Amino acid sequence: MVDVYLHDACKSHQTPPGHPEQIARIEAVENGLATVPHTRIIAPLGDVQDLLRCHPQSHVDRIRRAIPSRGVVALDGDTFLSPGSWDAALHAVGGATAAVDAAMASGRRAFVATRPPGHHAERETPMGFCLFGTAAIAAKHALDHHGLSRVAVLDFDVHHGNGTQDLLWDEPRCRFISSHQMPLYPGTGRPDERGAHGQITNLPLPGGSGTAAMRAAWQPALHALTTWRPEFIIVSAGFDAHRADPLAGLTWTEDDFAWITRAICDLARECCQGRVVSVLEGGYDLDALADSVAAHIEELGRTAA
Repeated sequence: MVDVYLHDACKSHQTPPGHPEQIARIEAVENGLATVPHTRIIAPLGDVQDLLRCHPQSHVDRIRRAIPSRGVVALDGDTFLSPGSWDAALHAVGGATAAVDAAMASGRRAFVATRPPGHHAERETPMGFCLFGTAAIAAKHALDHHGLSRVAVLDFDVHHGNGTQDLLWDEPRCRFISSHQMPLYPGTGRPDERGAHGQITNLPLPGGSGTAAMRAAWQPALHALTTWRPEFIIVSAGFDAHRADPLAGLTWTEDDFAWITRAICDLARECCQGRVVSVLEGGYDLDALADSVAAHIEELGRTAA
């Protein structure tokens, strides 16, 4: 079975009424999980030292000091903090690093069903609903704590993972691949954004595109990774490329999320003993999120090594 990391603290991170990154997203994920086999694990509290693998102490301190004693405060027009936000973000990071540890020990695959998301958080800038770069932190944990030399971070959220790109820009031990609608927030993710070592691949997709464009982009990108042979794969699993999502304009379906999950797991089975840890990013239509998560988990379990 797939390990699913959750924590009730992620329901304590509050955003203003009507904000798309809402507590109900976790409830929708739980609805999707109810339809597929999985093992639930309580996500531990993350270690601040793991945050420092990607963010400077000044950024961590800034977030911690900004946590309000009550109500909701804005860091920017999209990104908010409430009294429960610090613990929520630390359990998201703790779930991701614990999932990496478990995969290294036993080969178990995992989905980290936490919030806030992380792939827009840059080195010193929280943005796009994100505080800390969870996927990048998990990748650096795999590299530094477990002594790996090649980790791939694959991001199929509809928005470009600008934060992950920023955090891994100078990291030659990581390959980062992101598909995303363009033009769209945050405005980054051009093909010529290659990283300091040419290790970043951006796959911009036009609005209105669906299955054919997605597969045409991802198939050669995944095939190219087989020669690099990653030792671990981290997935930024955003489900806002779904045709029902209100924040974007791609036309993916649950079958597309199943296909890309299966393709990633095939790569993992060939290159890294099946080791895949997936972390929740976007997805803002609640019914589509539930159905897409179910398809994702089913494929993570079906193709387990």
